[in-house]
Amino acid sequence: MDRAHAVRAATLPASGHGLRAAARVVAAPDGRGGTALPVLEGGGPFALRRLRPCGPEARVALVGAMSAPLGGDLLGLTVEIGAGAALRFTTTAATIALPGRTGAPAAYDTLIGVGEGARLCWLPEPLISARGSDLRTTTRVDLAATARLVLREEQVLGRAGERPGRLAARLTVRRAGRPLFDQELCYGPGAPGWDGGAVLGGHRAVGQLLVVDPGFGTHPVAPRPLGGTAALTPLAGPAVVVSAVAPDALALRKMLDSALSELNAITRMF
Repeated sequence: MDRAHAVRAATLPASGHGLRAAARVVAAPDGRGGTALPVLEGGGPFALRRLRPCGPEARVALVGAMSAPLGGDLLGLTVEIGAGAALRFTTTAATIALPGRTGAPAAYDTLIGVGEGARLCWLPEPLISARGSDLRTTTRVDLAATARLVLREEQVLGRAGERPGRLAARLTVRRAGRPLFDQELCYGPGAPGWDGGAVLGGHRAVGQLLVVDPGFGTHPVAPRPLGGTAALTPLAGPAVVVSAVAPDALALRKMLDSALSELNAITRMF
């Protein structure tokens, strides 16, 4: 979903196959050393809230205003961070993918742009794939050469005691117009080998932490395992990705938080 499509979808009524809704966030320097939020708009399940800023950083939380995504829903979120601005984005609760009435898949597309000298900390709560759901997510991030990024993704496959739905998640990051990271993961019914030893090995929670910072150019990080089910890998650029699997969401968050604390000694983004 491109930017125009995402914004336009906010004005479209729900179709017979699901809801169409979009949200948009724009962050820009306020001229006083902080970050303003000149655009903060959303429809349908997107309720965006301004939180108290912290130094130069503006903070936004997404509050789920209704159950979504359900099968057949088409959701779009666009975030633009101007040169020199800083934004931290969170959600107040986990997102739960649920089955719809028709069996059609749902789509949730996120498009993010981060300008020169800008900083984004993208730290949503987990996405839970409930039994019978079918969700395709795409997250596309375009970074300027001097932009900095912390991005966390967490997926929980099924609620307590249930099998997961089908989930396909793609994350694409470009820096200065060149590919930096492009990964697609598929889980659940119809996805071959997803619960085997080569992928999840019986675990129910999976996540990754992507940190992009020019400081890695002068302070490179060596690849290494982090415990028995996580690994830190430097990318071909000033970036590091931490990939992890865990038995549950709590254990996964502990691993990613520990890795972020270690990387923060270099990036100083928190």
